[in-house]
Parts: sequence; structure tokens; C-alpha cells
Amino acid sequence: MESQSADAWRTTHLGRLMGDALRRFDARVLELMAHDVQVPLALSNLAARAQVSAAHVHITRHLDATGTRPTELAARAGMSKQAMGDLIAQCEAWGLVTREADPYDARVRRVLFTADGLAWQQAFRGAIVQAEAEFRESVGADVATVVALGLEAYAGS
Repeated sequence: MESQSADAWRTTHLGRLMGDALRRFDARVLELMAHDVQVPLALSNLAARAQVSAAHVHITRHLDATGTRPTELAARAGMSKQAMGDLIAQCEAWGLVTREADPYDARVRRVLFTADGLAWQQAFRGAIVQAEAEFRESVGADVATVVALGLEAYAGS
């Protein structure tokens, strides 16, 4: 029993709690998207069959409307360039994104949303709004505000 209590820190520290909360939040967002009629059917089917993961959400979360270089996407997501390249290739095969030459440097490619990808992004935005509302309802408005302010302050420091 002594070793269990001495080891409890592993499951109760802030990093673990934030990671668990992020996984729960992302899973809820993907669940909402799987049932959103605004999401292109092929993409909602992928979400419904759990083919779209939190890793794929990185592209949705970090891709600028005007396009983003893969190296920048990888940096924003905290991933290796190779891992991001694999995600981009998969999302490209699904029709979510496309790659084209960067207008400022022809040696570089940038990633852009396709028309279906833009519909996916709009549905993602709606799912985020709903998941945040559900979070507020679950923990209360005051706690939700404190959590949001705390995370914003911590991320910005």
C-alpha cells in the first residue's frame, strides 16, 4: 500500500491531468464531427470509424487559411517534420489538404485546405464551440474561466 501512495504523483501531476483533459476534449470534438451533416461524408465516415485521430487534428488546428509550410506545421504541433509529412500525405489522400508551390520560394511547398478541408475546418470550429460549452457546463462557468485564464497565462509565459 505504501508504494501505491508513493507512486500516486505519476497519475495526478498537472502534465498528466492536462494531457488526459486534452485527449478527452479532442475525442469529443471528433465525435461531434463524425455526426455533423456539414462535414463532407467521406471525412465524417473516417471520423466515425476512428480513422481520424488527435494527430490529424494538429493539421486542422495549425494550418493557416492562406496555407502553411510543412516545417511550420510540424513546429506548431511539436512534431517531427517526418511525422507531419506523413500526416499531410494522409490528409491529402483523404482530400482534406493539397500541396502547392510557395509563392515566395518555389523550392518550398505549402499546405492548403481543399474545399472539403474548408468545410471540415468550419465543422471543427463548431465542434470546438460545443465541446467548450459542454466543458463549462460540466465544471461550472467560474471554474471554466479560471482554467482558461490559467492555461492562457501558462502557455504565454
